Amino acid sequence: MPVILSGGSGTRLWPMSRPEKPKQLLALTARETMLQLTAARAHGDAFDAPIVVANAAHADEVEAQLAAADAGLRALILEPAGRNTAPAIALAALAADAAQPLLVMPSDHVIADRDAFHAAIHAALPLVEDGWLVTFGITPDAPETGYGYIQVGEPLRAGVHRVARFVEKPKREVAEAMLAAGDHAWNGGIFLFRADAFLAALETHAPAIVAAARAAMQGARREGARVYPQADAFAASPSDSIDYAVMEKADRVAVVPVTMGWSDVGSWDALHAISAGDAGGNVIEGDVVAIDARDCLVRSDGVRIATVGVSDLIVVASGNDVLILPRGRSQDVKLLLEAMKR
Repeated sequence: MPVILSGGSGTRLWPMSRPEKPKQLLALTARETMLQLTAARAHGDAFDAPIVVANAAHADEVEAQLAAADAGLRALILEPAGRNTAPAIALAALAADAAQPLLVMPSDHVIADRDAFHAAIHAALPLVEDGWLVTFGITPDAPETGYGYIQVGEPLRAGVHRVARFVEKPKREVAEAMLAAGDHAWNGGIFLFRADAFLAALETHAPAIVAAARAAMQGARREGARVYPQADAFAASPSDSIDYAVMEKADRVAVVPVTMGWSDVGSWDALHAISAGDAGGNVIEGDVVAIDARDCLVRSDGVRIATVGVSDLIVVASGNDVLILPRGRSQDVKLLLEAMKR
């Protein structure tokens, strides 16, 4: 069963991504939104309708987008507050059948090669049925310092290995050494495990999280597919990621290394890198006129943008806001947001 995590705010893609409509609800890489693309890659006879965990403020939009994509919906769990990924997944695991394999996916990633993704899932399923917790390791093509890494250990079966260790976001020289060694993969934040196996691991390694999730679901209000966990009970949960709470501590954790055209689309630079550009290397969307421009990303959802003789720029206009910065510095959007708050 797919579990789609849709609670993120996507602030690094400001000004288009905003709290009221974050990046997973936007059409950034195709005609479909990121959420719709995520649902589509786990849809069909081999998959049940998904459980989606989302911000309560986005309930109407999530339902409308999934209906438009004909993706189905087993349950829409609406978090009363953000508590990171471990509590969110615990809510979903409690809403699923105990022995059911859960394919946990962020709602805002790109996977270009769906066949490779499905092959990796099938490779992992025998171990999942035996109670293993599985993650998918993205084959790295650069010494990225913005991702966590997984060291790939001994083989367990064809295409599946024991996790030797998880590595925090490294410094540049460490990332280069891991890439050269050839035995590390990026941690893409996609997981596969039985619901009962995940809950048992939480009981062992993060009992306060699972206790809060159980109380929140026992006191939940239900309206059709919508599930509103009890707010006070859920607020009592520690805020922790699945990596810290479970994956780095459990014994039976496996990784499937896979090359599948993955990107977390974590910045405007990342979007430029995965998008098809024109003859000048420009990625242009919306009402844009670009003359003698090279290697730019220029995007508008309203006002017209006109550029002449520019290169290596990111220009994004949405509503009353315009972002302009050199390519290569789009991670600094967070600095802009902090400055504007002040």
